[in-house]
Amino acid sequence: MHDIIRQLEEKRQQARLGGGKKRIENQHKKGKLTARERIEMLLDPDSFEEWDMFVEHRCSDFNMSKQTIPGDGVVTGYGQINGRLVFVFSQDFTVLGGSLSESHSEKICKIMDQAMKVGAPVIGLNDSGGARIQEGVDSLAGYAEVFQRNVLASGVVPQVSMIMGPCAGGAVYSPAMTDFIFMVENTSYMFVTGPDVVKTVTQEDVTHEELGGALTHTSKSGVADKAFENDADALLMLRRFIDFLPANNREKPPVRPTPDSPNRIEESLDTLVPDNPNKPYDMRELIVKVVDEGDFFELQPDYAGNILIGFGRMEGSTVGIVANQPMVLAGCLDIESSKKAARFVRFCDCFNIPVVTFVDVPGFLPGTAQEYGGIIKHGAKLLYAFAEATVPKVTVITRKAYGGAYDVMSSKHLRGDVNFAWPSAEIAVMGPKGAVEIIFRNDIGDDDKIEERTEEYRQRFANPFIVGHRGFIDDVIMPHNTRMRICRSLRMLRNKKLDNPWKKHGNIPL
Repeated sequence: MHDIIRQLEEKRQQARLGGGKKRIENQHKKGKLTARERIEMLLDPDSFEEWDMFVEHRCSDFNMSKQTIPGDGVVTGYGQINGRLVFVFSQDFTVLGGSLSESHSEKICKIMDQAMKVGAPVIGLNDSGGARIQEGVDSLAGYAEVFQRNVLASGVVPQVSMIMGPCAGGAVYSPAMTDFIFMVENTSYMFVTGPDVVKTVTQEDVTHEELGGALTHTSKSGVADKAFENDADALLMLRRFIDFLPANNREKPPVRPTPDSPNRIEESLDTLVPDNPNKPYDMRELIVKVVDEGDFFELQPDYAGNILIGFGRMEGSTVGIVANQPMVLAGCLDIESSKKAARFVRFCDCFNIPVVTFVDVPGFLPGTAQEYGGIIKHGAKLLYAFAEATVPKVTVITRKAYGGAYDVMSSKHLRGDVNFAWPSAEIAVMGPKGAVEIIFRNDIGDDDKIEERTEEYRQRFANPFIVGHRGFIDDVIMPHNTRMRICRSLRMLRNKKLDNPWKKHGNIPL
């Protein structure tokens, strides 16, 4: 018995050391934590239950039988974040570069299967050189097994990927199918083909960072949702982020007690929208002043800035927020903003998170680049997402809501539950000047007449009362009461039940 206990402790010690002290030191020199240090920082103290610590690879080719380390390059198990159950896998770059073997993938698949059974989020801490080449197709099969779990878990439990090192080739597709991707600045990157292959095929000279670094994916490609300064910052922010999410698709959003009164009046909102309808203002200010304690977790802040998305809380309960941003492209919808918001709305709908939409949209961005890029299909994604969603939907039109973009932004016609407008709202087919120049084209050239007609159009149509007459908005509210009215609406909608017609799944315009 003593021999077995001694062997057990030796095996545990070997697994905890990963690739050895020298490689751990190299990891630290790069400014990176080890796989186990990351788990320790992410989870509540002493809550981690590790599985498969003794698993080893089964490859004997290329002298691999002499390179076995317990755990095989990934630490897996479950624990708690602020008392709530999560499953986690953390790839260990000190063990064969964190490369994925058949055994490595089996460990990941095991915790994903269990997470789906018990209904808990899955968090992946990715730091891997990719497929273990020595295992050939067995490694590729391992990746495909993980991909299959990603698809099955989608919409069942939240899946979050934290890229904390290299993630290349086939390895990028597992994070791509998860709900959210976060990265670490200067130490993480993602790409399908590396700089050397790019150089060979296209003759382009590009660095790892330029091709797939955090800056690239948070500002240019939109692949990642946010980037953090270092490992510690990333893991602490991930703890904060997980607090917003329900554990699975059968649960309501988590509720956190707040001292912030739902009846709080915010007088400064009465002067947020400028008198000049062409002057921008910061929609982020409205969001921060309306949510509990100003706590807004914005996603993709550096990508498609003409729309804002993220999580906040109202009366302690999580809500998803979608808002046009007049500071960027006047708040127009374009290809990138439509895709960004559509995916977010669909996540909220999967996991019973109410959607609050703030609207100030003059229309879709015109131009050949948009049309050639497929704005028709991409804009339809956002339309589809809002129309399909059955969660509580509350919409506030702060200023412009023109044309098809009015319809798309969670209008009453797309089963919006409660639709408010501020007195400054202009809801019409198009802007007054453009409308007048079409209706009264014979008067073009007579500036005084055009100005008179424009003012007449504005008074008759570009205001909240015409749609109010038709019941397309439920009330015109004072800006300072916005928080109170949203809170009341969400309280009323708490037990909303709405089912879409039975189908295997819809065919979203991808």
